Amino acid sequence: MLTIDGITRRFGEVIALDGVSLEIGQGEFFALLGPSGCGKTTLLRIIAGFETPDAGTVTLDGEDLLAKPPNRRPISLMFQSYALFPHMTVAKNVAYGLERERLPRREIDQRVGEVLETVGLSAHAGRRPAQLSGGQRQRVALARSIVKRPRLLLLDEPLSALDKKVRADMQLELKRLQHEVGITFVVVTHDQEEAMSLADRIAVFDDGAVRQVDEPVALYERPGSSFVADFVGANNLFHGTSAGLGALKSEGLGMLPGTPLTELPDGVKALLAVRPEKVRLADERATGGLSGRVLDVSFYGGVSHISVDVPGHVKPVLVAVQGASAVRAGAGVKVRWEAGDAVVLAADQ
Repeated sequence: MLTIDGITRRFGEVIALDGVSLEIGQGEFFALLGPSGCGKTTLLRIIAGFETPDAGTVTLDGEDLLAKPPNRRPISLMFQSYALFPHMTVAKNVAYGLERERLPRREIDQRVGEVLETVGLSAHAGRRPAQLSGGQRQRVALARSIVKRPRLLLLDEPLSALDKKVRADMQLELKRLQHEVGITFVVVTHDQEEAMSLADRIAVFDDGAVRQVDEPVALYERPGSSFVADFVGANNLFHGTSAGLGALKSEGLGMLPGTPLTELPDGVKALLAVRPEKVRLADERATGGLSGRVLDVSFYGGVSHISVDVPGHVKPVLVAVQGASAVRAGAGVKVRWEAGDAVVLAADQ
């Protein structure tokens, strides 16, 4: 539905976007994920019409989107700050865009009533934003965005102002609403968990360029570059050179088992990435694996994170186990993983 082709945007000597190309399908929940300053919000503003690219095209159903002013695009943008009118009621905030279009009052009331029912705020229609919780204000902003029935809804860090518990609830709510209203959502976020839980597909940005576009599970389990492996979720990264059968040869640790995503010549600089939940602990007297000593055990309710100091490796190896761990700080252990659970990448990617 939305085709972004070769978009470039410069601010003086700074290149915010460098030839970005993406395709987003009808009804898709698509996430733009990356660190601060990587260009994802600039791209969102170009789609919305608040920025003009230096090069490239953006088309919606084959029509040139860049030729239309922001108010003529079938797009809604939900701001990070929500930008609600404090002197208006919930119903008035939601109805504002429809009133500006001079729609009949009966149609406005009907559409506002329907969308407030959808977001679960019918009982709060007469309240003002100051009388609502953060999660409720977020729902008002969402209702105001979807009441105009846009083809495309852009969300800029929509959940960043919410606390952890409310954020988790609203992630489920956003996903439910997106399926219910059938609008294509494009969300900008720097929160990997948010992107993984919400999106059908994710584009990972770095330094103005797209590093990988993939479904969440594929992105997590098979990162296409060292940047994606390091940025998306927790990962244990080992540096060395590629060896036969996909293994990594580390100067301080020896041969480490892994699976290459692409064929790598022996001896080239490479990186092995293995997720904490794929690493297993064994008794220090067990054969195989890397010897180490437990530095710290942190309990997070459903999972425990165990940091293991392995001589010859710069950072502690992180191990994730379900529930509370019986291992204590200071214990000698072995850490190991299966070759199929670790990815070997070219180090310069």
